[in-house]
Amino acid sequence: MKVDVVMPKMGESIQEGKILRWLKKPGDNVERDEIILEISTDKVDTEVPSPTAGILTALLAQENDTVEVGKVIAQLETESSAAIVHSTPAPVIEKPIVTEPSKVDEKPIIEISVPSPSMIPLNNSANITEVVMPKMGESIQEGKVLRWLKKPGDTIERDEILLEISTDKVDTEVPSPVAGTVSELKAQEGDTVEVGTVIALISSGTVTVSNQSNPIVAPAPAAASVQAPSIVPQSIVHTEEVATPIIDIPRQSGSRFYSPLVRSIAEVEKVSLQELELIKGSGLEGRVTKADILLHIANRSSGTTVIQSTVVVPPAPMPIAASIQQSASVPSVAPVQVSGKNWGNDVEIIPMDRVRQIIADHMIKSKQTSPHVTSVGEADVTQLVHFREINKSAFEKKEGFKLTLTPFFVKAIVDAVKKYPLINVSVDGTNVIRHKKVNLSFATILPDGNLIVPVIKGSDTMNLSGISRSINDLAQRARTKKLSPDEITGGTISMTNMGAWGSLFGTPVINQPQTAIIGIYAVQKRPVVVEVNGEDMIAIRHMLYISITYDHRVIDGVLASSCLKEICQGLSKMNASTIDL
Repeated sequence: MKVDVVMPKMGESIQEGKILRWLKKPGDNVERDEIILEISTDKVDTEVPSPTAGILTALLAQENDTVEVGKVIAQLETESSAAIVHSTPAPVIEKPIVTEPSKVDEKPIIEISVPSPSMIPLNNSANITEVVMPKMGESIQEGKVLRWLKKPGDTIERDEILLEISTDKVDTEVPSPVAGTVSELKAQEGDTVEVGTVIALISSGTVTVSNQSNPIVAPAPAAASVQAPSIVPQSIVHTEEVATPIIDIPRQSGSRFYSPLVRSIAEVEKVSLQELELIKGSGLEGRVTKADILLHIANRSSGTTVIQSTVVVPPAPMPIAASIQQSASVPSVAPVQVSGKNWGNDVEIIPMDRVRQIIADHMIKSKQTSPHVTSVGEADVTQLVHFREINKSAFEKKEGFKLTLTPFFVKAIVDAVKKYPLINVSVDGTNVIRHKKVNLSFATILPDGNLIVPVIKGSDTMNLSGISRSINDLAQRARTKKLSPDEITGGTISMTNMGAWGSLFGTPVINQPQTAIIGIYAVQKRPVVVEVNGEDMIAIRHMLYISITYDHRVIDGVLASSCLKEICQGLSKMNASTIDL
């Protein structure tokens, strides 16, 4: 069956994208969710995964082509023997793994399925477009289907809303990439679905609705005999020897799902399927997360994790029990220990939620990627504090929200970055990517205690009033999960303001793939030495520590310190005569 790959919609205002690079060529085999190309829009650069496994048969657009959203850019051919699949996941039929190839029966296995009520069989003249769970931000790996606005058989226009989805950080609507007829919904309301997974099929050709309810058997090749369906659990090998560890990890084993990232790590680190099945997953519905498998690998390397040998059992469609008696010829070993240290009874163990795990992974990745260096400066913001006190009531009446010091911090940072543009960069291999726009990311705390980082796009073109409105709008919608994907991606430099919580100084972690983050801390009254008419005097001033943490691969101390000095001086000079609200 041919499957079309279309230019994805990267935000409500995006209508086209530019193809940066094809990572696959015609004739290549691709796995589902494997990256096949990179694209760029005015607001975001991203990778596009394959919607299904198969062979890439045609590239319908060239590198550097600008293509309209929803237009077909490539075609995939799935295996010709693939059967029609249930809208609810059917058991995965895998080829048995044996230790002696000569004993394998080479007869093909044909899958037999019955269409579910939500599936409408299509005739050959229909062009099928797969709708996938979109990526709603750099750290988002899955989304929840809130509500389908269309049902199978409904007609739909291009860009008409098909469904509503929710993630931990964003609620949004998903438009249809093409005009046509909804032929199948592959996820139910309330389902949590991995990014890149097909959630619906839309036919943009002639559709013939069939009431056929009998089982449909996929035709077998003429020279091959048909073998009845046989479900072989991945963890069982039918032989009289010790089971060979299964290194080729399937997407799903029994009821357990393994993400592409976990499977990739398992392949590199030679973690067998048997080992994975013994790891207690901390993710959604017991899934093994990146943190789980990395902890397991670390424990295994240090000798604290030992895998229990799997002993062969007679054929049976059930998991291998942990209590299976070991063969006399195999030495007895201890079971896997994945829970870590035994803390005793005087502690409370609180599992990380999924967002906290993602944040943890992001922080570790940043530390492993960038050599972090922090420089510190100090600003006298006495005049700025007085200006705010005098004008805050009038500002609130005019704008409808409170005037804080944050917009002034952002303005000082943006002005300094414009003067030192090599702070506003990213790293791509051995290339330095200098961003022409200053898209400032600022950390915002959510009601559940987690963080989200909205982006003020084009902050270098805004005055103080515009910056104030943008900060208030983004922060309010962040707390109510109303941000769009565009508004949490594409940042070029970050600011974190910890002053509201009384922090005097810190060394924040760089928000990859950026290379600098500015830390703003508490304003406090301190006695300082000031010069008045050429005389040194001690005065009480409102003082503020500011830090800049930077990637020492591409930003040196002189550049970072110069930019930091400019930020401090900019804040110190802000007063009634220089501020224009």
